[in-house]
Amino acid sequence: MDFRLTEEQEALRESVRDFAREVVAPVIAEHYEKHTFPYEVIRQMGKMGLFGLPFSEEYGGMGGNYFTLCLALEELARVDSSVAITLEAAISLGAMPIYRFGTEEQKAQWLPKLISGEALAGFGLTEPGVGSDAGGTQTRAVLDGDEWVINGSKAFITNSGTDITTLVTVTAVTGTRPDGSKELSTIIVPSGTPGFTVAPAYSKVGWNASDTHELTFDDCRVPAGNLLGERGRGFAQFLRILDEGRIAIAALAVGLAQGCVDESLKYAWERHAFGQPIGNYQAIQFKIADMEMRAHTARLAYYDAAARMLAGEPFKRQAAIAKLHASTIAVDNAREATQIHGGYGFMNEYPVARFWRDSKILEIGEGTSEVQRMIIARDLGL
Repeated sequence: MDFRLTEEQEALRESVRDFAREVVAPVIAEHYEKHTFPYEVIRQMGKMGLFGLPFSEEYGGMGGNYFTLCLALEELARVDSSVAITLEAAISLGAMPIYRFGTEEQKAQWLPKLISGEALAGFGLTEPGVGSDAGGTQTRAVLDGDEWVINGSKAFITNSGTDITTLVTVTAVTGTRPDGSKELSTIIVPSGTPGFTVAPAYSKVGWNASDTHELTFDDCRVPAGNLLGERGRGFAQFLRILDEGRIAIAALAVGLAQGCVDESLKYAWERHAFGQPIGNYQAIQFKIADMEMRAHTARLAYYDAAARMLAGEPFKRQAAIAKLHASTIAVDNAREATQIHGGYGFMNEYPVARFWRDSKILEIGEGTSEVQRMIIARDLGL
């Protein structure tokens, strides 16, 4: 096995790294502090083709694959996770369901703008009273003639309320199966549809420059043709989407963990104590060495999961391992980076303060650490 990147992959990584340092870094602290969405940054990411990385050229994509997306996410997250999660959610949760399961008509209607970054889409799965138990979905959609009538609510939905959000795909109960279980389907709801209300943005602990809202649907009517994929296959669809998304979140978490190493190395030579740089002290050296070890091993985990996915092999367990491990070490590295920075690590002017606040959600979003352990255990036959 060879985990070295190709020249093309290395070139992509370098270009995104430069973009993150030169375009994102100078402005993101202000956006984070003011809780504003970085539209100009997103626009430039669209021009670079980042929103089209894993999509075929047929729909305006870059013709790459999921691994190239992961490389971009890692480099963005080394500087800021709000921008990285905007890209991850826009692709993995926004455009990918339409790309994977949509009709040719749906793809032609929605994908070009999503892939160009001109528009964003959200994925309405989680509900206020139903988190990891997605099978407990309460939102319902009833077919009335040639329209679906949707009632219910969704929580913690990323990219759902920006000025360029164009749609949200919603999982809803559309009937009852012969065995009495719920029939779940996925339906496209365009922004601005009557009965579709976007609540004010959440006040969050982290990811302050990303967009997250609660959504409500009150007799919201959309055409019957907005059904995404086969009726009753919504549960299977979102399981596949989340399996893939866990690899992307792992890459994002690795980026945050590596960013903690970057900032700690820099600070270790800037900060002096007892007459010399703190980087000369073994206590600091060992902390940074452990941080680098964690980032490196987590990177190998998501590389492996992505390789299996692209080879068409089973990857559910490996994706769960990558997501679980990467999110855990991201929190560990953020804590250690804050400690190395001392009092300055508690100040918002230093990136590690953002890293510390942004890291925790990685153990929760797109499947909690407990869910990842459950997936791993079940795949082992337990």
